[in-house]
Amino acid sequence: MTAERDPAGQSLPELLDILDLEQIEVNIFRGRSPDGGPQRIFGGQVAGQALVAAGRTVPPPAGTPAADTPAAESPAASGARQPVSPERHVHSLHAYFIRPGDPSVPIVYDVDRVRDGRSFTTRRVTAIQHGKAIFTLSASFHHTEPGLTHQVPMPENVPDPETLPSTRDRLLAAFGKVPRFASWHPIEMRPVGPLSFEVENDPALRTTQNLVWLKVGGTLPDDPLLHVCLMTYASDLTLLDTVLLAHGRSWAGISMASLDHAMWFHRPFRADEWLLYAQETPTAGGARGLARGLVFTRGGDLVCSVVQEGLIRSVGGGS
Repeated sequence: MTAERDPAGQSLPELLDILDLEQIEVNIFRGRSPDGGPQRIFGGQVAGQALVAAGRTVPPPAGTPAADTPAAESPAASGARQPVSPERHVHSLHAYFIRPGDPSVPIVYDVDRVRDGRSFTTRRVTAIQHGKAIFTLSASFHHTEPGLTHQVPMPENVPDPETLPSTRDRLLAAFGKVPRFASWHPIEMRPVGPLSFEVENDPALRTTQNLVWLKVGGTLPDDPLLHVCLMTYASDLTLLDTVLLAHGRSWAGISMASLDHAMWFHRPFRADEWLLYAQETPTAGGARGLARGLVFTRGGDLVCSVVQEGLIRSVGGGS
């Protein structure tokens, strides 16, 4: 598929390149930010890159060629890409955004191999710029095993994504152009309900729910870690908008920043196929808002759960 580029945005190959970190030492990786992106580093980018770094240090199963390679000849020692163990998939991450990121300089990711157990692998990643931590992430990888299974159902009567206009189309229709903040990533989003600027103009549309179909705009390789990292990236795009919807506020006059982010990955999925991101906000107060989301495949499988708290300050007054 030919990658499409927005006038102020990046193509899918560029995003994949940003997630393909450079290994500069054992357990140390370096990432960059897109050219022409936001003035501050997008939180989903840092979270996605940190998860890539964590996954690169998860050793392959014993008996595989990579596991039997002497340390001096191993991919980690040579700096080559080391994929996550096919037997251990990331099942959760917990992250804190500590300082705003600077897109003009690289980000160094320092991975602490906390534990390599019989069933679980734990990694702690610190993202560093200008000698200071800007972000921390803990990720756990689990050896797949059988067990109890259940899930809540997917929301009912949700229109198919093909019947809905994209976020960019709706912004273009309303403003005659797509704002820069909504055009620099190759994630296709098709909201089911109103956008925050529409709620601001019509208080009757206020809601604590936010349903969005999303997918990566292109075809991805069959790398489970890559799909999870791209979902991590995309999960930060609309969560705090859910808080704005409840208050009838748009982005104008609002200062927002992610404070923390947690995700649980329940089942395999593909980030280049339509996923329904069912988000809600249970509470806001003290200049902080909480939002959570469930991610379903088109067939109704619950594949991911997300929770985030964000700083939301009203610059020009209002509530």
